[in-house]
Amino acid sequence: MNKEDLIKKWLDNSLSPEELEAFKKLEDYAALTKLSNHLKFFKPEAYATDKELETVMGKIKAQNTPTSWFKPFLRIAAILFLSFSIYYFASGLDTTIHTLAASKTLVELPDHSSVNLNAGSSLVYNKRAWDDHREVTLDGEAFFKVAKGSKFDVVTSAGTVSVMGTQFNVKERDSYFEVICYEGLVKVSHETQETYLRPGDSFLILDGKIIATEKTQDLGPSWLNNTSNFKSVPLQMVLDELERQFNVTVNASSVDTSKLFTGSFTHDNLETALKSVTLPFHLSYSISNNTITLKRG
Repeated sequence: MNKEDLIKKWLDNSLSPEELEAFKKLEDYAALTKLSNHLKFFKPEAYATDKELETVMGKIKAQNTPTSWFKPFLRIAAILFLSFSIYYFASGLDTTIHTLAASKTLVELPDHSSVNLNAGSSLVYNKRAWDDHREVTLDGEAFFKVAKGSKFDVVTSAGTVSVMGTQFNVKERDSYFEVICYEGLVKVSHETQETYLRPGDSFLILDGKIIATEKTQDLGPSWLNNTSNFKSVPLQMVLDELERQFNVTVNASSVDTSKLFTGSFTHDNLETALKSVTLPFHLSYSISNNTITLKRG
């Protein structure tokens, strides 16, 4: 069997034992198998496939080898190289997880840390850089269970939360920024200030002001059990959360939404939630399609 046929059958993985021995005696055997092995166990950081292709091409051209078998081989190698290049490039991009209104999701990070992402929130992290720097960017609210290891940073527009391994909740909504530690030790960096939180401690900024808070005895955030709790926050923030949890629009143009609310509402029933929010303020409401209108009295 001639050289061209042997190489074609090798590419098809259809060589008989006798043909394989003949293929091994070809002058190009070492170069061809080297390229094949590198493509099979491709590692982008350490192997330059384009240089290997160039080397093999040079050897074959120097021997004036017929090109009819080489064209399909080069085509296969190019497809493999392109596929691995696309994979290598894509693996370096950020991973972004979004939750829509009335939805929550559980995210497992590369180190098996877990993140419960509340409704209307987003989380961004980079898988490739994870081993060197455990960092996520959060917009919204999430509860973290961080595996022990190197420093873990949660970056928000209001501040950065840093831990080594612990459980904590971060909420960053417009002018509201709150961190509650449930286990371990949490460091909150806000502007030039650093605050350390132990289990039960919380850090709260409301409208740019740091608010003193009481120690909590809770073992985790209430929203994991489908309840939103509030303490002395403007009614507008409560309505915003109601919109996120039920995927509705609240029209409160005729009421004073700056009044402070202390209480909670369930995520399981819209009517029950509305009563929990409106009764303390002696408000009435009406529902039309997906819009809720609040009125005084």
